[in-house]
Amino acid sequence: MADPLAAGLVENLGRPGRNITGFSIVAPELGTKRLQLLKEIVPGISSIAVLLNTRNPQAQIELREVRAAAATMGLETNPIDISDAGKMQEAFTAMKSAGAQALIVLTDPVLFSERKLTVELANASRLPAVYPFQGYVEDGGLMSYGPNDADLFRRAAGYVDKILGGTKPGDLPVEQPTKFDLYVNLNAAKTLGVTIPETFLTRADKVIE
Repeated sequence: MADPLAAGLVENLGRPGRNITGFSIVAPELGTKRLQLLKEIVPGISSIAVLLNTRNPQAQIELREVRAAAATMGLETNPIDISDAGKMQEAFTAMKSAGAQALIVLTDPVLFSERKLTVELANASRLPAVYPFQGYVEDGGLMSYGPNDADLFRRAAGYVDKILGGTKPGDLPVEQPTKFDLYVNLNAAKTLGVTIPETFLTRADKVIE
């Protein structure tokens, strides 16, 4: 999950206690990194929409981090709530009214379930966007930066082995992601009129053409 400590599921990450352990899909620096990536390919932006589900406690934590990072970069943030998946069109209308020049989508299962529509509306609105998971980019989104799921699954298998061997889950630290992937979709870039520098593409873990 995103942040089990903030959600109150564990007592601390190093020694979670109770009968639970696992892996977090969120690291503190992710919001800053995603904003830096947006600024790198769209350097003239000054206002960014932040799409989130305010009913998700993790989204509130991410929003605070994004706002703090944006302030240091001289960026204005406009939070747009989408707790109801049926109101995605209204959310993008609100972004337009707020004068947003780019978009960052926060971690949330409701938003991920609506990723195809989100990507379609972002591209149609000509909003360069950075997403939390590669699935958005595979469905036509501009770029994503987030944890490598395969790496987390492999590490989780090691935990399963330890627990089946008798280790108490609460004695195993909740681990944060250590490997992050940058995905870029050049078709989306063309649609959005964004020119991505070659030096940027060489850093990408996957480029979709």
